[in-house]
Amino acid sequence: MRVIGIDPGTGILGFGVIDVAGRNAMKLITAGVIRTPAHTPLPDRLEEIYDGLSQIVKETNPVVMSIEKLFFAQNITTAISVSHARGVAMLVGQQAKLEIAEYTPLQIKQTLTGYGRASKKQMQEMVRVQLGLSEPPKPDDCADALAAAMTYSWMS
Repeated sequence: MRVIGIDPGTGILGFGVIDVAGRNAMKLITAGVIRTPAHTPLPDRLEEIYDGLSQIVKETNPVVMSIEKLFFAQNITTAISVSHARGVAMLVGQQAKLEIAEYTPLQIKQTLTGYGRASKKQMQEMVRVQLGLSEPPKPDDCADALAAAMTYSWMS
């Protein structure tokens, strides 16, 4: 089964696609980020995210989208912006007829590390180990997206 994980954001949206063939049999297909220029109008940024993510879904053919929920935000402006990016990502998944699963950052950290307050470095290292990579995925948005995909494989 192919799963795309999403770490939503308007400046940087992380994505990671894995193949899952059992609880601990995961293979990296592709991962990266979609960056949108700062100070670009929000509608333009959302269109860029939509177009980029639509192309990734078309090229990789996942059957599931696992996306990070907006759990808590201290900055309401950032929270609203991330919500817009989440909505666009979910629209891409819905249009592609993907199953959509949502997990909080706490659930993802707990699933990968056994500790809900794991650091970014701990998460990157666990993703590296579980996928058998030589280097931790960077930036952390990419690692977080892969972690979301891995969470689906373990919680489904």
